[in-house]
Amino acid sequence: MESAEIRRRWLSFFEERGHTVVPSASLIADDPTLLLVPAGMVPFKPYFLGEVKPPFSRASSVQKCVRTPDIEEVGKTTRHGTFFQMCGNFSFGDYFKEGAIKLAWELLTTPVEHGGYGLEPEKLWITVYQDDDEAEQIWRDVVGVPAERIQRLGKKDNFWSMGVPGPCGPCSEINYDRGPEFGVEGGPAVNDERYVEIWNLVFMQYERGEGTGKDDFEILGDLPSKNIDTGLGLERLAMILQGVQNMYETDTLKVVIDKATELTGVAYGKTHDSDVSLRVVADHMRTSVMLIGDGVTPGNEGRGYVLRRIMRRAVRNMRLLGATGPVVGELVDTVIKTMGEQYPELETDRKRIETVALAEEAAFLKAIKGGTNILDTAVTETKAAGGTVLAGEKAFLLHDTWGFPIDLTLEMAAEQGLSVDETGFRRLMKEQRDRAKADAMAKKTGHADLSSYREIADSSGATKFTGYTNTEGETTVVGLIANGAPSPAASEGDEVEVVLDRTPFYAEGGGQLADQGRIKLHSGAVIEIRDVQQPVPGVYVHKGSVQVGEVTVGASAYAAIDVRRRRAIARAHSATHLTHQALRDALGPTAAQAGSENSPGRFRFDFGSPNAVPGTVLTDVEQKINEVLSRELEVHAEVMPIDEAKRQGAIAEFGEKYGEQVRVVTIGDFSKELCGGTHVHNTAQLGLVKLLGESSIGSGVRRIEALVGVDAYNFLAREHTVVAQLQELVKGRPEELPEKISSMLGKLKDAEKEIEKFRAEKVLQAAAGLVDSARDIRGVALVTGQVPDGTGADDLRRLVLDVRGRIPSDRPAVVALFTTVGGKPLTVIATNEAARERGFKAGELVRTAAKTLGGGGGGKPDVAQGGGQNPQAIGEAMAAVEHLVTETA
Repeated sequence: MESAEIRRRWLSFFEERGHTVVPSASLIADDPTLLLVPAGMVPFKPYFLGEVKPPFSRASSVQKCVRTPDIEEVGKTTRHGTFFQMCGNFSFGDYFKEGAIKLAWELLTTPVEHGGYGLEPEKLWITVYQDDDEAEQIWRDVVGVPAERIQRLGKKDNFWSMGVPGPCGPCSEINYDRGPEFGVEGGPAVNDERYVEIWNLVFMQYERGEGTGKDDFEILGDLPSKNIDTGLGLERLAMILQGVQNMYETDTLKVVIDKATELTGVAYGKTHDSDVSLRVVADHMRTSVMLIGDGVTPGNEGRGYVLRRIMRRAVRNMRLLGATGPVVGELVDTVIKTMGEQYPELETDRKRIETVALAEEAAFLKAIKGGTNILDTAVTETKAAGGTVLAGEKAFLLHDTWGFPIDLTLEMAAEQGLSVDETGFRRLMKEQRDRAKADAMAKKTGHADLSSYREIADSSGATKFTGYTNTEGETTVVGLIANGAPSPAASEGDEVEVVLDRTPFYAEGGGQLADQGRIKLHSGAVIEIRDVQQPVPGVYVHKGSVQVGEVTVGASAYAAIDVRRRRAIARAHSATHLTHQALRDALGPTAAQAGSENSPGRFRFDFGSPNAVPGTVLTDVEQKINEVLSRELEVHAEVMPIDEAKRQGAIAEFGEKYGEQVRVVTIGDFSKELCGGTHVHNTAQLGLVKLLGESSIGSGVRRIEALVGVDAYNFLAREHTVVAQLQELVKGRPEELPEKISSMLGKLKDAEKEIEKFRAEKVLQAAAGLVDSARDIRGVALVTGQVPDGTGADDLRRLVLDVRGRIPSDRPAVVALFTTVGGKPLTVIATNEAARERGFKAGELVRTAAKTLGGGGGGKPDVAQGGGQNPQAIGEAMAAVEHLVTETA
């Protein structure tokens, strides 16, 4: 039975029995504590925790999952894999133990022709929790499993919890006996290779307390509602139903192994090492396609690093198998074809998936070429010195310069019999991160000691931000740092950092620049504020200079922001939200925010995309944004529980840390995002948004820059003026300008080609005269000379080679010509084969000439080029070349 049919039967069986079929959630976990979905129950976690009321009492799904803790073991054993599909059925206060057990037994043992999986009942063994008399009784008396095939196991094996206080309960596992060829008999308690677990039924009936590990926690009592969470590994069941020995021989992985064999010529089963590589390729390529399909792009952080790591392991293992060129394209095609029946979106999104995968392969092949040479040299040096450990500095160099993941360096070093100083590597990585953080923090805090801010926070509490509703207001100075040190007072001219008990000033964050403005003390002192930061959470630090009077801690004051600047920034921030949504509408959810900066009248927005956004798409996005402005949509912000925000579809940026309560900014029916920034009240206040263009800022990340409001209008006004000037110059209407200018540029290019052709011909006309000027130096024909100033390097090179070609090949010849370009001397020297046989090398001759000219140069023995700083020394340089020829001859 094929995997797609196993999946279809699962969903059909439970749907017929009153379960709501829930589509697989994305592998990108909607949970800030998870990079990727590692288990089938993750999408249902809010229901089990009681955070959200489930919209159904019964549900079933086949969930895509990725786990990578044991990535180094993939391929070495046949049990480890990174991607798998978890079939699950769930009950929320509906059926419990007996219902779950009877459903599982029915589906597994019903004959294939009647819609089941057709497993032989006598090959199924059951494990239950050691104290779960009820589960054992149901298996034995209701289902009819013989007592000798029911085994009790402890908390470590047959009790489930999330690892934190919350719902938990005993579980019962169904195991399949694969026969004596897989080991001794005795049931799953004795041999889990022979008696392989295929289905785990979790009976959530208790609440657990604090504790560590799988069995070190207290049971606090019963849950108010008893739930069921089960999981059947699709790949494990496929292994049994398809009669193969391990998951790598099942239909969805074996076909990838077959393609890798076709590309490399290495058959599966030939050697242990090649089998390991083939299994790595099959597993990792399938996982890569599924991750890219769900919007993950290769990167150096988070889930992007997971994808990059497994893709690069796959590519490297293909090279170990003998592949020399690109292979990812055909492997991706194979995965999409075999998984597309279960996940049609892979075919729909094929082009994007292939583009991302091919780009990552190309980047890695380029890195491997340079990095492997570095690693080989380091390995050779280490072994020559009698060492067995590759220095952490070398591993860091490979990671930092060539993009080698540390696990790849570990593997490649191990193949050469060396270990790697991981401690040293991680120390250097930490130092690099610390430097980056320190540099970033220095820019924010002016190198002030953070303990000063913490002391202020401890003594005065967090700053209350009033800027959502007020642009000015009464306040009190609760902390002061003058010229980098804590101080009770500051005078006129001092650079200060001021902490207030409450403030209307927005501190830079979430991509929005800080407010500027003034703080006026009741004493008459004035502080001009240029920047506001939060070096310590909750403490707003106002950076500026004292303009008038003396500032003291404890003084009453009045804070007022630059309202015009705030409004311009708010327009930019709201425009960023509109741009984000319009891009997602045009490119799909993969165009997720990767960064932004909102400044007065302009913004930049970074987003994920493997390719440049076509100009037509960018035009459509811009038009859609401005159409939204004309709809005069209301903009409002609301604080709500994070689960409610997610339920409403609010976009949350992954990597951001959110509390239980979040602020959601909604723009009409168009956009909804988690955001702590300031915004306009109505989209009409933006006036106009002009996208200036987009560009690449890194692998898989693009940047749009744009103008808003008056700045956008001024830009278009300048553009209009330029268009009017061009109309006057070319005597055409605006719509005719592209064609007319293109025609003019074409004619100009043709003219430049003619001029270049004429100049080259004129230079080459001098060749005959130069040959006639050749002097015989002990049997060697030496041609030296200076051609007209301004002769380019290419023309000079052509002339030298032409002169050399006119001298009989059996006569040793050296041609050295000089010129001046842009006030600097240039030389090209060439030798023929007969001269090289006599020991003349163009590179050595050029270095001699260039040294005289006050510069340097080099090249191959037959032709070389050099230059310098002193054009007056060209005569001396020719003499130096002649002297060297005379000595060598």
